[in-house]
Formats: sequence, structure tokens, C-alpha cells
Amino acid sequence: MASILALENISKRFGALVVADGITFELSKGEALGIIGPNGAGKTTLFGIAAGTVMPDAGRVVFDGENITRLPPELRCRKGLARAFQVPQPFSGMTVFENVVVAAAFGGGEREAAVYDRCADLLTRCGLADKANRRAGGLTLLDRKRLELARALATRPQVLLLDEVAGGLTEHECMALVALIKNVRASGVSIIWIEHVVHALLAIVDRLLVLHGGRFIAQGEPRSVIKSPQVAEIYMGIEADA
Repeated sequence: MASILALENISKRFGALVVADGITFELSKGEALGIIGPNGAGKTTLFGIAAGTVMPDAGRVVFDGENITRLPPELRCRKGLARAFQVPQPFSGMTVFENVVVAAAFGGGEREAAVYDRCADLLTRCGLADKANRRAGGLTLLDRKRLELARALATRPQVLLLDEVAGGLTEHECMALVALIKNVRASGVSIIWIEHVVHALLAIVDRLLVLHGGRFIAQGEPRSVIKSPQVAEIYMGIEADA
């Protein structure tokens, strides 16, 4: 299957801290890819490099066959690369509907009046239609995360980067979010999901990568990777022979 996003020989360090050491991976069209690793492993930095908020020291980012390494984040977004953040930060004084309209019009490069119907459809799809006229600052955590996804989807992405979006949710809320992400994937959007809530990842992803020490130390079928003694020892903190 053709690649939609690739990071090639990416290196990045902050002083003495190496967060990416010649990392290479690619995302196929229609694929859902999961990335796990200990805190500080460099997962969010990789997302920053993919999205354009962090520049690599070496290597390149390729999107749909085009080298976008030097493109700013807003142009990457308009090409079809969207990101949902771990801590949602909506425009709290605006309504839920206005938040999605801003994302569609400015993030997607469209006229405001042309996006109203699509934004209304997105709110229905994300379970927020009955909250369209509420101020975003008054939403529950689950609904703020739903709004974060709706804003990302409003830009018409081909690739969606999910950065620990299940964090802080109850089990019931987490399953509701997983159902929404399954729906997003069914629409044809390719996904890379960084997450500590591993069971949520396993419900979605086709392939799992484990990042440690600036390199991927395991990858493959998700449940096989999770059961790997090396992953148990390094990521879970359990001795391999335990």
C-alpha cells in the first residue's frame, strides 16, 4: 500500500538529550499506526517534527510524495496533515460551533460561509450537535476532546495525528472516544496515535511501534509487540523473566 506520510532518518537533540537518533518510519494510506514509549522517549517531539512545530537536526518529512520538511505548520495543515493535542485548548469564549468553523475556514483555507453545513455535520458525527451553541470553556473533558477531534477533522485531513487523546478519561469515556476514532478511520483518514492507554490503542491500530532512547526498539502486530519481553522490561518496567 502506498505511503501517505514518512519520516526519513530523523535526528533531533536538545543539548545532550537525544530524542531521535536516525528514526525512519512510514504510514500507509488507510493505516492506523500506534506509538508507545516511556515518558520522555521523544514521542511528542516526533509529532512536532511531522506537524512542523519542531525542526529536525537531520532527515526529512515526506507527505504524499512531497518533501515538506521546511513547510510551516499551517501549510502542512492545508495539505491534509492535522493534529489533535493531549490537552485541548479551544477558544473558550467562543461556542462549540464557532470553534469548528474557525478550524474549517482558517485551518482548511476555506470561506467561512462555505463551511457551515459541513461543520454542523461534523458536530453531529462527534456527538456535539446538542452543544453547538455552548461556550467551549464550559465543556466536560470528554466533550473538549471530542471538540479537539472535530476541529482537526474540519480541516479535511488525509492524516490525523492523535497525541494521547485518551488521557484523563474514565473507562466509559475512553470507550466513547475509541468509537469516535473508529468512525474517523472508517471514513478513510490515516491515523498515527501516541497513547499511554494501551487498551485503547489495541482497539484501533494495525501496527505498533515502541520508542525508547531515540530509536524504535520493537514494531509489528500490536498484541505481539505488547507481549515482547523487551517491551515488558523497558516500557512496562517488568523484568523479562518475571
